[in-house]
Amino acid sequence: MAKKKSKLSTPQWILEGYDSKEEYEKAKGINSKKSGKLFKIKKCPKCKSDNVKVVLGEESSGEWECNNCGWKGRNILEEELNEQEFLKYLEDKGEDVA
Repeated sequence: MAKKKSKLSTPQWILEGYDSKEEYEKAKGINSKKSGKLFKIKKCPKCKSDNVKVVLGEESSGEWECNNCGWKGRNILEEELNEQEFLKYLEDKGEDVA
């Protein structure tokens, strides 16, 4: 005997009378996305350094290597920062920010 398909339910934001999901999340204080331009920083999972590079070659496709501790692998940490966080990150690192 075949299983019955479950019916789709109306999303909560519609039931509560909001015009969009974004408006509902803003009213409820839910922050699902960072706004503005996002910057991605790759970090070593062992020493948390951002001094990493991709290893090129047929045998090691998709691998990363840390220049500080010598770690090699595929499970690189990726951090998303908005523009303000990224500028603060660069200043803390000692980079020139125009």
